[in-house]
Amino acid sequence: MAPKLITLLCLGICLPTRICTHMGGYDKFSLSAWPSPVVPLGGRVTLSCHSHLQFVIFTIFKRSGTRDHALHTGLSNNITIGPVTPGHAGTYRCSGSYNHTTIRSAHSKSLKIAVTGLFTKPSISAHPSSLVHAGARVSLRCHSELTFDEFILCKEGNTQHSQQYGKMIQAGHHFSKAVFSMGPIMPAHAGAYRCCGSFNRSRYMWSAPSDPLDIVITGKYKKPSLITRENAMAGPGDTVTLFCSSKIPFDKYHLSKKQEAHGHWLSGGQSHSGIFQVDLPLCLVSPTSVGSYRCYGAFNESPYEWSAPSDPLHVPVTGIPESTCLTPMESTPETENQRDPSVLNISASVSLGKEVQKCTRLGTSVH
Repeated sequence: MAPKLITLLCLGICLPTRICTHMGGYDKFSLSAWPSPVVPLGGRVTLSCHSHLQFVIFTIFKRSGTRDHALHTGLSNNITIGPVTPGHAGTYRCSGSYNHTTIRSAHSKSLKIAVTGLFTKPSISAHPSSLVHAGARVSLRCHSELTFDEFILCKEGNTQHSQQYGKMIQAGHHFSKAVFSMGPIMPAHAGAYRCCGSFNRSRYMWSAPSDPLDIVITGKYKKPSLITRENAMAGPGDTVTLFCSSKIPFDKYHLSKKQEAHGHWLSGGQSHSGIFQVDLPLCLVSPTSVGSYRCYGAFNESPYEWSAPSDPLHVPVTGIPESTCLTPMESTPETENQRDPSVLNISASVSLGKEVQKCTRLGTSVH
């Protein structure tokens, strides 16, 4: 037999075997969700099946009980689902077949799609503080008046949207709570976190997510300094200007009263003889303004990594609270969305307590 003919016969015998072996598990498919496998009620999500093979017929399945039901079969490797309902929550997988043959690949790993917004959102807090020095530890606590069977902690901006499940550790007639311990804290831990609650009967039907909680690592840069040139004592309605300065030209500055990370930032200050300084007008609205303040510096490229805190500056308040006070402020969209009054929007009047809105309404724009 001619050598060329022998070669062709060999290819005809071996090629299907190689394809069969390849499709059977050596090139297992994968399934992903965009923008996230955690989808708000009424939202949309695109499921995409991935493979290195060509000329593949893709099939995407949804698990129902003990059986898989095909949602999509075709040359396209994706399907968009929405508006999402509670019925879309659950487990999905995908596989493929080669060139319309009956040879099918192994199934991908399961992808869980969770639907949020079905119950009232829980709350989230950090203990001892959401400002954490590198190497330290912090506990994130989820709390709800609904007696959830489970809490889920999610970190924003994670493309894989990794979740940590926490069993309820304390329950009463009116609330439930779970604790997530983190640490030793590294830069990868920094970021915004939310938690959701769920019940055993519908594990992938979650509550609305909590408000975000920012975990910030402090101590990456040398501390700035915080001073005031005003009188030592001030009364409600007065304005005290604080000065945060540093030899480092930070992009942003933060002012904190309770060592909490929520808040917004002021653009970098002006340079004076090699010292960068920003002026912080502090509106003393009530005795709640009394306390020790610290400031921090940060850069745009690493917003959750701050400098060491300045030495504390104590601001006393005397007298009986007034109903209003007038402080210059710069109007910004962030002012209305401020997450927490304990770390303050330095580009606006710095205010505390229930009277913050009064100062904001009476504020005048400065440039």
